[in-house]
Amino acid sequence: MAFGSLAEILRRAKQTGGSFPMVMIEADCRDRQTDRAESFFKMKEMYLAMRQADESYDGELLSASGLVGGDGKRFAERLAAGNSLCGDFIGTVMARALRMGESNACMKRIVAAPTAGSCGVLPAVLLTMEEKLGCTLNEMTEAMYVAAGIGRIIAERAFLSGAAGGCQAEIGSASAMAAGAAVYLKDGDCDMICHAAALALKNLLGLACDPVAGLVEIPCVKRNVLGAVNALTSADMALAGIRSAIPPDEVIDAMRSIGTCMSPTLRETGEGGLAATPTGVQIAKEIRANLS
Repeated sequence: MAFGSLAEILRRAKQTGGSFPMVMIEADCRDRQTDRAESFFKMKEMYLAMRQADESYDGELLSASGLVGGDGKRFAERLAAGNSLCGDFIGTVMARALRMGESNACMKRIVAAPTAGSCGVLPAVLLTMEEKLGCTLNEMTEAMYVAAGIGRIIAERAFLSGAAGGCQAEIGSASAMAAGAAVYLKDGDCDMICHAAALALKNLLGLACDPVAGLVEIPCVKRNVLGAVNALTSADMALAGIRSAIPPDEVIDAMRSIGTCMSPTLRETGEGGLAATPTGVQIAKEIRANLS
């Protein structure tokens, strides 16, 4: 049961009287010829892997380039001291997004959600909601189906990789997925879930993929923080009844159009944007020199 739009998922939910995750579980079972128990077990494993990745963060570890590492620890220390402007909840989300992005750069085990470069967004939001709001493991697994469903439609209608569509396709997609999942965990309906995803993605349309030295480190790690916080603000708006003036599926189509028009230098080549700044170029030279 392949869905080509969020609208189709909404229609299916209304036809069956099921929730967003139930529709996606049904689709997964048909696509992979499996049963509900096995499908749910696999998704739960993926969520638990996110939790393990967060718990195994090493604040003393640096990436091979030396450009990334320790910021998650530094931010957590500021948060613990009560100095965060954003407060405990958002501050914890920010710290987790940094930790996960750094773990990826340091070659630790992460869950691509939907990509390695955007791996910090979804777990930062979900793990913090579980911790702060007391959500159950089953609820978290259901939220993962919501995120997966949104990501699946984005992949069908546009793209998920920075090489294909810029960072809007990575951080933007991850933020949309996390926004929808957050709405679900706060008892929002299917319509709210889709509009939260649209609001999150709209905010990041046109975001370039311009990694310094071609590494998934600068500015990738810190953009995970942006994506996670953007997901929560978008979820809050949707839960308040605020809708995207542009239908969710059309927002995804706009992202595809923008990515297609985007210069190749801004699509993960490390040739434009921040990578082409004097400092970005110098960092790349130094890394190449150290490797030679």
